[in-house]
Amino acid sequence: MSDKECVAKHAAKQVVDGMLVGLGTGSTANYFIEELAYRSREQGLKVITVASSVVSAIKAQQLGLTTVDFERVSYLDLYVDGADEVSPELTLLKGQGADLVREKLLATASEQFIVLIEASKLVARIGQHFAIPIEVMPCAWQLVKKQLEANGGHGDLRQNTHKKGVAISTHGSLIADISFDQHIDAKTLNEILNGISGIVEHGIFYGLATTVLVGINGQVQERQAGNF
Repeated sequence: MSDKECVAKHAAKQVVDGMLVGLGTGSTANYFIEELAYRSREQGLKVITVASSVVSAIKAQQLGLTTVDFERVSYLDLYVDGADEVSPELTLLKGQGADLVREKLLATASEQFIVLIEASKLVARIGQHFAIPIEVMPCAWQLVKKQLEANGGHGDLRQNTHKKGVAISTHGSLIADISFDQHIDAKTLNEILNGISGIVEHGIFYGLATTVLVGINGQVQERQAGNF
């Protein structure tokens, strides 16, 4: 069993009857969806789910999970998703898949946010391996770019899969991948990005994760917010 499967199974064990569960997007989240569907089918677990993407919603429905439209949700008991990077204080970097808005909405609305990662996703600082994904209003890109550069950022718009144009998010935003000077900590960078008009959302998830499950050689290590 892979480390991704291990953390997904561990997370699924924490789901109880009656929960409204948010489903993340990506390969690790897929394992969680599959395990949740197994518990629902074989153990009679009764839950309602809401997905962070169309892809995850379709997968959940195909596996027989009860889903609810995103627009009807104002509160979640639990949200489970992966991350691209996790720092020692449990700040996350997400957004390589460009579903930032829905993912952060679910993370913010959840009583618990469990993050599933392999050990390779642990970093000393956010931005160590990836640039920061930033969703930008199309009409505001040049204005936003100038403000990002004034705060030590450098980068450009993400290209689409075929490299024949810019990438567009599911909400019609442009996606920029921006790197920053190493001396800017995640808390400060989060505040800077939150304060720039024209940015729709960004990939720093600061103070949102309650638990991070790390898969290490078939074992699961649990890290709690405020205990690192």
